[in-house]
Amino acid sequence: MKRIIQNISIASVFIFAISSCSLGLDPLDSYSEVTEGVDERGNEVVFRDRAAVESHLQTIYQQMRDRQEHWYLDLLLIAESHADNAYAGTTGAEVLPFENNAIDGANSVLSRDWDRYMVDVARANRLIVNIDSVSDVALTTALRRQYKAEAQIFRAMVYFDMVRLWGNVPVLTREGRDITSENITDVYDDYFPDQNTQLEVYQQIERDLLEALEYAPTNDPANKTRFTKSVVRALLAKVYAEQPMRDYAKVVQYADQLTADGFALEPDFTNLFGMNSNNTDAKMRNTRESILEAQFFAGNGNWVTWMLGRDLSNYNNQFAWAKWITPSRDLIRVFQAENDAVRFRESVVYYQAGWSNYYPSSNYPFMFKTRSAFNSIIKYRYADILLLKAEALLFGPSTNLTEAAAIIDQIRQRVELPVLPAAVRNNRDQLIQALMKERRLELAFEGERWFDLVRWEKVEEVMNGVFGRDTGRRPQVYPFTPNSYLMPIPQGVLDQNLKLNQNPGY
Repeated sequence: MKRIIQNISIASVFIFAISSCSLGLDPLDSYSEVTEGVDERGNEVVFRDRAAVESHLQTIYQQMRDRQEHWYLDLLLIAESHADNAYAGTTGAEVLPFENNAIDGANSVLSRDWDRYMVDVARANRLIVNIDSVSDVALTTALRRQYKAEAQIFRAMVYFDMVRLWGNVPVLTREGRDITSENITDVYDDYFPDQNTQLEVYQQIERDLLEALEYAPTNDPANKTRFTKSVVRALLAKVYAEQPMRDYAKVVQYADQLTADGFALEPDFTNLFGMNSNNTDAKMRNTRESILEAQFFAGNGNWVTWMLGRDLSNYNNQFAWAKWITPSRDLIRVFQAENDAVRFRESVVYYQAGWSNYYPSSNYPFMFKTRSAFNSIIKYRYADILLLKAEALLFGPSTNLTEAAAIIDQIRQRVELPVLPAAVRNNRDQLIQALMKERRLELAFEGERWFDLVRWEKVEEVMNGVFGRDTGRRPQVYPFTPNSYLMPIPQGVLDQNLKLNQNPGY
């Protein structure tokens, strides 16, 4: 009854908007954020010229830098604190449910994320839908195709995050049309869209990426901030590793294409996340391993570090309150048992803190991969794709233990760990366990752990067990089940759109 009443109210607002402020009946004729005017036929001009298109594309790229909450911070919270790598960090009501498995549709983090992802989709659609109608000879066919490809890559990235979080989500590939009294029935679906299946979402991601692959710019080793052909290949490798699009042969194919593009492991692991000697700048940007990253410089630094630990470029800045995503005792034990000193030093750091939520305040651990306002946020990197290739060689139809072991050894030797023993290399089950551990240690605090457990169907086994062996975790509220693999769709979204159904279990 509550949802029916709310939707009646929404419909009333919707109808009122038609009668009182219809862009279709009263088109704007001067520049604004809504329109750049109208043409001689009265049609809206979304982009006046090439400069307007490029300005909008730059706005899309700015999303990768300036709006980090949903695609980085919150994704880390889910992937690390909702898994066994971390605790929530703070006892706030919005984040603690990810640690103790008490998430519901009222969670403000998920509501924020859904809204911001949909804004991202709308920005991408605006360019994709309208670029071909721009009347400017300076906007050549080649540029139109390239800019459209970049927007398609961005849309695919957004939907890949969304489908892994929520499963069945609306796929929007056009802009919402102006509302008039004549088109209310047709326009309704633009604002209250149908819910697509997981498969349909993945198929749209695949279409966007395959279309973009031909026209996207090539990888620039000196600038890893662009949506390039290499970003497409990395994302396709990740997409084809997931259900329901699983195709391990294609995972291998696109991983090999990234190697052909010139990507390789950075010899020094500390170059990926380190600072220069006096902590005034990142140690390196655009490493050979980075596929896509958001970069930050003096005057427009990365504020997310405030949420995670100390800002080494401004040591005491914003350090008076408890931080998110505190490394778990379980993860620390795995690092120590493996004698993995290099990656541990780059992943976890200890400071004295003003709180003792999970550890003594005198020796408190923090995640360390985002450690200053000038560190890049690496969205995709080559080590992740290499390990996905090893996974494909172990789980796929063409099993190759030797090549899979060689990839794992390559990852290990980069951080001064010995190669796998023969007993592991020659045993598929043990090699799978080695791969899973290697991904956990290599990619700790990079937003992969939860999604790895989901992909391997290990959520129940790992997460219901970790509460027994990790005494630092808050008490478990609900057990993990197959229904736990997806997040709840925000209740506010369901209240607005009766076409959407909540995920099972919430």
